[in-house]
Amino acid sequence: MFVYKTTGTCAKEIHLDVQGGVIHSVEFVLGCPGFTQALIRVLVGMPAEEAITQLEGIQCLDKGTSCPDQLAKALRQSLSPTASL
Repeated sequence: MFVYKTTGTCAKEIHLDVQGGVIHSVEFVLGCPGFTQALIRVLVGMPAEEAITQLEGIQCLDKGTSCPDQLAKALRQSLSPTASL
């Protein structure tokens, strides 16, 4: 399980399980429950690189980021060779 501390969003953490480049589970700690549940249902089973392409850069109001954007950052970091160190 990879844990990512978010910045600039209502969600405080994102917990990820990515195996073989495919998203197996996502859990947001806090955030909008309806939105995050919907996002999770769409993403489970998707290649992480595809999710990054779709989510990166999405903005929430004037925050400069969003839960989807933070998830893209978390996925990118989880795919890094040093993520498991």
